[in-house]
Amino acid sequence: MTLYDDTLELLQTMVRNACVNDLTADSGEEFRNADTLAEFFAGTENVEVERFEPHPGRVSIAFTIPGTDETAEPLTLLGHTDVVPVDINHWSKDPHGAEIIDGRIYGRGTMDMLFITASMAAVTREIARNGRPKGTLTFVGIADEEARGGLGGKWLSENRPDAFSWRNTLSETGGSHLPITDGSDALVIVVGEKGAAQRRLHVHGDAGHGSTPFGKDFTVVKLGEIARRIAAIKPKVSGSELWHTYVEAFRFDEVTEKALLEGTDPTAYEKFGRLAAYSYSMSHLTIAQTVSKAGGAINVLPSSGYLELDVRPLPGTTDDDVDEILKEGLGDLADEVRIERLISEPATVSTTDGPLYDAIVETFNEFFPGVPVIPTISAGGSDLRFGRRLGGVGYGFALHAKERSLADVFAQLHSHDEHLHLEDLDLTVKAYRSLVGKFVGA
Repeated sequence: MTLYDDTLELLQTMVRNACVNDLTADSGEEFRNADTLAEFFAGTENVEVERFEPHPGRVSIAFTIPGTDETAEPLTLLGHTDVVPVDINHWSKDPHGAEIIDGRIYGRGTMDMLFITASMAAVTREIARNGRPKGTLTFVGIADEEARGGLGGKWLSENRPDAFSWRNTLSETGGSHLPITDGSDALVIVVGEKGAAQRRLHVHGDAGHGSTPFGKDFTVVKLGEIARRIAAIKPKVSGSELWHTYVEAFRFDEVTEKALLEGTDPTAYEKFGRLAAYSYSMSHLTIAQTVSKAGGAINVLPSSGYLELDVRPLPGTTDDDVDEILKEGLGDLADEVRIERLISEPATVSTTDGPLYDAIVETFNEFFPGVPVIPTISAGGSDLRFGRRLGGVGYGFALHAKERSLADVFAQLHSHDEHLHLEDLDLTVKAYRSLVGKFVGA
């Protein structure tokens, strides 16, 4: 079998294992994919294997090929093995069937991110079979990424940071294309991600019987006004070099480019087409109101309630900055609101130079000669942030055909009938083999 055949067979098995993470500790059951990976590597020489199980069934597994040169740069491939739930009523295919139809493989996790995980595993095994590389190479099948890594990448970085190197890491995603206005091409490399600043806004009002509302201070009405004021907050546009490079890559007209870079006209984002929402998120702190709660019985005036916000800050924005933005938006209601911090994590960004970044650009050029590479940040999260916090660099890496834009890739993430073009699997396997081989000297 070829490297591609091995990867496809592994991908199908991992999809069928259905390691569904519903954000509870007892879900996921990534031990199934860990066992599959252990079987895949069984009998392979030069590989050291270690399993991690911080909670029953939530298994991550690492395969390390020690390098022959202690001074050579190490490389770690972080592939998560869990997937998000499905709404079966909206799928036309078996979400865990890994069916191949018309040059595509369907199933939950095919795009996010089992195709990359399988490619990482297959390339690592092939390199091990050919001997030891100069630099140490590790592939990690990580649990619990979809729940922000508390039983996976986060746990490993805090409890076993020495289990493998975090100095140079690759994970999801990258290698899709930007729809440049003049029809030319550009490739995306993900160099960072926004942070998380989840907030719960607590408010209080008058309790009482629903039959006597006169003169009462209504918690529900107050919540509504708070929600309206939060929705009216307009954060400033990013002044980062990443945002400038991204906008300039599209080759918009001068007026549009100026409006986007200076944040003077929100309608200019429509020029990005299907990438409008992502482009806005990449350039702004965003605030999504996701949960509202007050009351229980229909005949009781609730004396308290809360509103939950999913806030995603840009690099350089602190928790105090976020709270100040919320207070300014609340205005004269700020003193009546208690801001509770929930999950709070800073944004992380890796440098756009250095040996790993340069190797990625060189690899892209092998497959798409002369095409510019545009660094971006992810609006969501990945396991790469844990390596960055430990002082390493991390990049999203895969490779897609020119027909697959960044918007096409985004459209598959957590979607109904999630699928991957087999052409993109082939490209990603070849790209990983080239990049990993050159970087660790295999």
